[in-house]
Amino acid sequence: MSHSPPVRRLADWDHTQLLDLAAEHDTPLYVLDPDRVAENYRRFSAAFPDADVMYAAKAHTGRAVLSTLLEAGADIECAARGELQRATEAGADPNTLQYTAVNPPDADLDYAVELAGDNPGLTITGGAEDTFDRLEARGYDGRVAIRINPGIGTGHHEKVATGKDAKFGIPAERVPDLADELRDRFDLVGLHAHVGSGVLTDEVEKHAQALGTVADLAREVGDDSLEFVDFGGGFGVPYHEDEPPLDIEAVAETVREAVGDLDATLKFEPGRYVVADAEVILTTVNTIKETQAATVVGVDASLSTLIRPAMFDSYHPIRSVSAPDRADEPVSVGGPCCTSADVFATDRPIARPERDDILAIGNAGAYGYELANNFHSQPRPAEVAIDGDDARVVRRRERMADVTRVEDEAPGAPDAERE
Repeated sequence: MSHSPPVRRLADWDHTQLLDLAAEHDTPLYVLDPDRVAENYRRFSAAFPDADVMYAAKAHTGRAVLSTLLEAGADIECAARGELQRATEAGADPNTLQYTAVNPPDADLDYAVELAGDNPGLTITGGAEDTFDRLEARGYDGRVAIRINPGIGTGHHEKVATGKDAKFGIPAERVPDLADELRDRFDLVGLHAHVGSGVLTDEVEKHAQALGTVADLAREVGDDSLEFVDFGGGFGVPYHEDEPPLDIEAVAETVREAVGDLDATLKFEPGRYVVADAEVILTTVNTIKETQAATVVGVDASLSTLIRPAMFDSYHPIRSVSAPDRADEPVSVGGPCCTSADVFATDRPIARPERDDILAIGNAGAYGYELANNFHSQPRPAEVAIDGDDARVVRRRERMADVTRVEDEAPGAPDAERE
């Protein structure tokens, strides 16, 4: 059992090391702690000792993260073709992978079927009856699981309450008959459901009840005929400084009580819980503007570096690592993008920033680099992984040549025509 703290706050990071990294590698900069990734996975696994705990790759597909988790004994759950490829390139045995298809493009299904042809242990989860028809049309008759839509959603935002979103899964009332049909066409090995993300203490009971509904459906389908029932992820981490972390052992007990006895193996696929507090973003203050409405602090990170505040109105802690002991002052922190959505905090008490100060944005490991983009033709930042006092670059900083390469190398590019 891991005895690491259940959450890592921004104040727990080594500020001297962060300043040194910013000076050496420039900003914006993602700073990843792989040891923390492994600690979080081990803590979760210890709370569910009889379950198969996979990692939901969509939270962070960086090779440094995937290889760390594979070394820790995790299997990988993938939601797209690219994640299947990245998992195998990181060292995963394709026979252990689970592909959870959501409206999969043809190329994704082609890749998954081809991969399963040489690796029959791979499992493909379908969230629409049409997906199973498309698999059969490709000659696939291997391992499948049914993704259930239980009609119950939980999580930190309506956009992640997948359990009640018609986009995800097959209506629960249709699943028993579909299971009978699929047994004649495929090797039906499991059921899958994911009811929401970012669940914290006040939603644990509701989340567990939703999982209990899935377990009841598994018993109706015949849990003794299934290899596993996958209850997805959704377990959150506290983003606000005053929010307590999940007592994951107590959560596990609540879930076990709600689920009851099943002959099938239980599966869970945490993503955010594993990586969120294992990465921060370092950013440099470049502008201080006093207005009647607010003190505006401009930084070089933006919604192209971390889009969650713009997409979900998400709170991320921000702390000065240059001068954390200065008196706090309410400030608004925003980046260089030409949109009002490019704001990390509004009227947030932060140690009074000055130009060239380094700020850290916390809990950036989940859907941070994963959702990074090139808005305003901004090259994506570098990512470094720390190992004690040492650090290594695991993703170099993009150059403008990287941003424009797909145009420069296009067959219709002016240079290509001249050649």
